[in-house]
Amino acid sequence: MRRAVITGIGLITPVGNDLDTTWANLLAGKSGAGPITQFDTAGFKTTFACEVKEWDATPYIDKRQLRHIDRFLQFGISAGCMAMEDAGYRDRKVPEGEEERWGVFVGAGLGGIHSLESTYRKVGERGPRHGFSPYFVCDMIINMAPGMISIATGARGPNMSHVSACSTGAHSIGEAMRTIRHGYTDVMLAGGCESTVSVLGVGGFNAMRALSTRNDEPELASRPFDKERDGFVIAEGAGVVVVEELEHARQRGARIYAEVVGYGANSDAFHMTLPAPEGAGAQRCMKLALDDARLNPGDVDYVNAHGTSTQANDKNESAALHKVFGEHARKLAVSSTKSMTGHMLGAAGGVEAALSALSIYRGAVPPTINYTTPDPDCDLDYVPNQARETAVDVALSNSFGFGGTNATLILRSYRGD
Repeated sequence: MRRAVITGIGLITPVGNDLDTTWANLLAGKSGAGPITQFDTAGFKTTFACEVKEWDATPYIDKRQLRHIDRFLQFGISAGCMAMEDAGYRDRKVPEGEEERWGVFVGAGLGGIHSLESTYRKVGERGPRHGFSPYFVCDMIINMAPGMISIATGARGPNMSHVSACSTGAHSIGEAMRTIRHGYTDVMLAGGCESTVSVLGVGGFNAMRALSTRNDEPELASRPFDKERDGFVIAEGAGVVVVEELEHARQRGARIYAEVVGYGANSDAFHMTLPAPEGAGAQRCMKLALDDARLNPGDVDYVNAHGTSTQANDKNESAALHKVFGEHARKLAVSSTKSMTGHMLGAAGGVEAALSALSIYRGAVPPTINYTTPDPDCDLDYVPNQARETAVDVALSNSFGFGGTNATLILRSYRGD
């Protein structure tokens, strides 16, 4: 079987606009939460979010294009370019003659919601003849992210978006690995991007009572697995990785962060938003990934949990980990980086898979911050409040989404074998 490895990472998050800044701030336990700056929050139940700060896309996108490119696309294109550079392709171009063997799988959960809102306002003010931009449809549709990354890099292989709510980024990477395994491609750019800190995004999740309303203490609001958790913190950003066939990577002397060895994808078939009791779907998904990786539960060292800071997810994910890992569950290091980045929705799985690869490569596990009050329903080692230097051979990353969609990725250290 052909093997797939991660050789490049592009990250844009609320705690850093590149890989190294993001990683350093996560290990330092820094929260990316703060008052919302992108719209007037008067009258909203939630007035804070984890926003990307001091964002400048000009190193990656022409200034003339930036005038009409939605924010989620800016993140996706830029993270794709960053991943190319990090993988050693400094000109961000697919090598001549390889174009047909490169593909792009990058998705989002909601897509161009900023463009939708601004266009609706303009049509109301100017009328339909003058309110629409010719770029409106392109700014809205999610698959424009991989489309524009392929234009920027020259990748001419499979090009599509997997849209599965908060599992999007993980599904994209898992499916990219499969295309390489089965010989359809040699290299894939894969992950997710999102920008939904907006009137509709915040208002919609508020109406569902899904968001934290800890407005006076935004940095303390995302508290996965803590008894006092009251909802997730909406966030934005992107995570794109270069997934490469092992021999292709070896031949060019690429740095290898980790090998993608397992992938599980399934459905709860239970409820639109709530997880199945005891995380039954999550249990099956993790078992699928372990079987795919040909690993035993005891082989896993670290779990980057979905860990949203909601009552329903955190207790059910904890229960699922107990069921899958048995006695070994208490030996796992389990952390939720959403405690610092917030929940980036469609981008979350891409970012968290990249962080799992970095945990393996750099020998450290980010903490779960704001963990102060233990919850009897959540009784594992959540790496509370302090990062941990430790060897990680196998890492598992969970992503679960509305509609009952689940994705689990398993990464393993590359030993040169």
